[in-house]
Amino acid sequence: MNITIRRAAKEDCSRMMELIHELAVYEKAPEEVTVTLTHFEESGFGKNPVWWAFVAEAPVNGAKKIVALALYYIRYSTWKGQRMYLEDIIVTQQWRGKGIGKLLFDVLIAEVKEKKLNGMMWQVLDWNEPAIAFYKKYNAHFDAGWINCTLNEL
Repeated sequence: MNITIRRAAKEDCSRMMELIHELAVYEKAPEEVTVTLTHFEESGFGKNPVWWAFVAEAPVNGAKKIVALALYYIRYSTWKGQRMYLEDIIVTQQWRGKGIGKLLFDVLIAEVKEKKLNGMMWQVLDWNEPAIAFYKKYNAHFDAGWINCTLNEL
């Protein structure tokens, strides 16, 4: 396979949103994606970006196409300091199982080291067995002691 991993650019946002919608369908919550393309672009490539991403491109019908992404931001833990928060790692369905997730995850680990962050964290749905198995290969710690909390309507 001729897979290219690179930093995302603003012109990738439309395709990235397609992958985000695909993930929402997979996670049985397509109606939960309410961010607009404009807001998404501004949040990643505006004056004060709050997220960064890597994309994976593969040859599709003679052209390079984004088939996966890994989007993250930096969070601060009063106990650990600056940490990478992996918001999403998404590989489009027809490209899963080909090692692209590993390529992206390894780039994220390198980014953590390069930025001298104190680790990486993320969430995974308890029923997403393929993702859990993937993370176990990295000896990830699964913390069942925390409950997710959200305020949506303020």
